[in-house]
Amino acid sequence: MNDHPISRYPVPDLNDLPTDIKDAILAVQEKAGFVPNVFLALAHRPDEFRAFFAYHDALMERESGLSQAEREMIVVATSNGNGCQYCVVAHGAILRVRAKNALIADQVAVNYKKADISDRQKATLDFAMKVSNDAGAVGEADFETLRGHGFTDEDIWDIAGITAFFGLSNRMANVLSLRPNDEFYTLGRHLE
Repeated sequence: MNDHPISRYPVPDLNDLPTDIKDAILAVQEKAGFVPNVFLALAHRPDEFRAFFAYHDALMERESGLSQAEREMIVVATSNGNGCQYCVVAHGAILRVRAKNALIADQVAVNYKKADISDRQKATLDFAMKVSNDAGAVGEADFETLRGHGFTDEDIWDIAGITAFFGLSNRMANVLSLRPNDEFYTLGRHLE
């Protein structure tokens, strides 16, 4: 492990946090085996912590025509486009686990157009990158393309919502100098 700070802002002591936030962090630690640094860094502002993770869960855990792995692909591709090391590394690890594929996250992060993913997934990421980089240019032709791949308008909302939410996340992670946990770098690399 390293001794570099995880954020340029003060990270509160777990025992000094409001009970609901402390409990949420401990639940994540129980499930993952470690506390992702984003939880500790965002706990600096408890109200924003609550809002951030409520919206995160509303987008990433809801029933949808997108698989859990496809949602993570959106995060990895757009986070790379936004230069967010934390989100590429952390969500790349989650993508490897959810896709049960040790190679996919690196492929998607570097150049999803050449990744070993389906045409449907490439269309998803084309749209996500357009939302991320030029949302004002999104039009009916984009919806028709995605509908041609079997997406509903609600699925398209999900792609846009995930992209937009992680645009905020990417920017805050960069401003905070949020450091990825060492554990993320190896997670999902040795899948059977």
